[in-house]
Amino acid sequence: MSGKIYPIGIQNFEKIRKGGYFYIDKTALVYQLVKTGSYYFLSRPRRFGKSLLISTLEAYFQGKRELFEGLAMEKLEKDWVKYPVLHLDLNTEKYDTPESLENKLNGALVEWEKIYGEEPSEKSLAMRFEGIIKRACQQEGQSVVILVDEYDKPMLQAIGDDVLQKSFRNTLKAFYGALKSQDGCIKFALLTGVTKFGKVSVFSDLNNLNDISMW
Repeated sequence: MSGKIYPIGIQNFEKIRKGGYFYIDKTALVYQLVKTGSYYFLSRPRRFGKSLLISTLEAYFQGKRELFEGLAMEKLEKDWVKYPVLHLDLNTEKYDTPESLENKLNGALVEWEKIYGEEPSEKSLAMRFEGIIKRACQQEGQSVVILVDEYDKPMLQAIGDDVLQKSFRNTLKAFYGALKSQDGCIKFALLTGVTKFGKVSVFSDLNNLNDISMW
């Protein structure tokens, strides 16, 4: 611990580990999370470590063993299998029109399609997401990991505007419906947010979503 700098404002696990910052080892809990379930929902206030947890999971599922040297995970995990990871961060945009959310989701899909290809018959955002998950699984020979940071940011920004709120809710419900339709291709999924108010309506089709908000 001597000489270590606290990573104030840093939410990237790789940056913390490579930069020699002070890190409280919670990787044993991460290992337990991964080994005991597949679909998780986590609601916490901002600045409570959600993004760092997602970043840690991303590094783990990408098989970056070197980042876990000296941590509990290094001894717990024996296989270090690399999985395709689809990470969606909704915390980085301003959502004030239906198109603003659609553009954000489309941007993520375009980046994933550069890696896993696209299919002209997939017209909607949800269909494209389904296709990406399926192709990633087929091409990599491994199930897919889905990580979503701040799932509720668009709906929080639309509080007071019922029409926009409904539009965002419908878009996200259809988009996340891909997780259910492609369940056989998914290894692990974590969706985080600040509130639970949108959980019932947005994730109503995901009846296997384990709420770990008290974790």
